[in-house]
Amino acid sequence: MISAKRIEKIKQVVQKRQHGLTVVLEDIYDPHNAAAVLRSCDAFGVQEVYFIFKNQPEFNPRKVGKLSAASANKWLDFHIYHSSEECLSQLKEAGYTICATILDEEAQSIYDTEYKDKQIALLFGNEHSGLSKTAIQKADTKIYIPMRGFVQSFNLSVTASMLLFEVTRQRLSNGTLQELSPQNQKKLYEDFINK
Repeated sequence: MISAKRIEKIKQVVQKRQHGLTVVLEDIYDPHNAAAVLRSCDAFGVQEVYFIFKNQPEFNPRKVGKLSAASANKWLDFHIYHSSEECLSQLKEAGYTICATILDEEAQSIYDTEYKDKQIALLFGNEHSGLSKTAIQKADTKIYIPMRGFVQSFNLSVTASMLLFEVTRQRLSNGTLQELSPQNQKKLYEDFINK
């Protein structure tokens, strides 16, 4: 039996899930880093997360990092691919703009980038080697976080959190943040109730 308080919480979470924002993690080495990203996805209302396992051993996102993810992995939907080409092509066909995080002179600051597109997939690469050539070539936009210190980059989970915050902040301020359709909210509510 689910309490009335729990049902109300589920309703609130479902209403705050974002439509048209997803995260893609390519060849993540450390499952605990991925789990920390999942926690941020849940916090910012991202429901679907894509994993690409081409050069790194595959792990089950539902079974790793339960402490660091604070059980966020229980509430998210995962899509597993073994080809960056296939994953990113399908996202593009579905209307997503691919935003790749990369240290590159062609990349633009996350603060100078506008995230007005209705559907955005934020693409993050391996902790050591970054994104594959295929992923970089498939990206529509290359972005980076400007650094003011000696280090060149943040940890994967920090980078993901900062970018999810910036996209959400912009969408809230310019009125482009979209909620799930009533049909998708109903479906997600029923899924959450049965977990």
